[in-house]
Amino acid sequence: MRECSSRRSGHAALAISIVALVGSSTGLANAARHAVVSAIDGHRISTKPHAGGVLLLGKNKKFAASAIPTVSNATHLSGKTLTDIEPSCPPATVNLGTWCLMDSPYPLTNAEAGQNDYFWASKACVKEGGYLPTAAQLIGAADRVKLESTIHDSQLTATIPLDPSVGLKDQREMSATLVTTAAGSDAAGSEGVSVGSTGDPRTGEPNPVPLPAVPAPSTLQYVTVYSNGTKGGFAGSEPVSQPENFRCAFNEISGANTSEEG
Repeated sequence: MRECSSRRSGHAALAISIVALVGSSTGLANAARHAVVSAIDGHRISTKPHAGGVLLLGKNKKFAASAIPTVSNATHLSGKTLTDIEPSCPPATVNLGTWCLMDSPYPLTNAEAGQNDYFWASKACVKEGGYLPTAAQLIGAADRVKLESTIHDSQLTATIPLDPSVGLKDQREMSATLVTTAAGSDAAGSEGVSVGSTGDPRTGEPNPVPLPAVPAPSTLQYVTVYSNGTKGGFAGSEPVSQPENFRCAFNEISGANTSEEG
């Protein structure tokens, strides 16, 4: 076994020596290459790929572009299809380029009716893997998505009530955009001051006066939006504790496999 290995190493060394010796002579270089083409343990030496051959680097110390195989019409990558890896939108959403929006308001169950305030809607969208859209996003999507609207808007481009047995009312939907109707430190809510809080005894700071928390102030309101004939429009604001229709937005993700063509 050792003799065989030694013999192969000798052949390789001889071949490399011959190439080095005649490499500087242009006339002899080609002949030398042909002479040693099978000298390295039977492996063919070439700048082109051959089965079981030795591939030479070019003058730039890189393999020639022609030696690197190309892939055309690939449908799989590491066992995944193009659909699995291409960014797309979840089902029942409209693809708006780089983000997605539910094609209809969030479907509340009978048990959930009346709970859908700003806090509930925000958590519901996150639970779905998305987020509550801003007023700008809703208005921007008005010509692509059937937003809630007035009873006289077109049912072809907007979501409007059609059943008089449950009442025909103008509709609007919640956005993530917030405004405040008052000034001051409590306008955007307050965590209050907990009973048992104390001042810093090192500085002689007095104990703070306990105050109730205001996590959902009526002065903090969300902006509502409606279709307005696909132009998009503002429909006023409502306190964050007020239930309202809403829909969720999503970022495109790989393999979402939406059925929406938009």
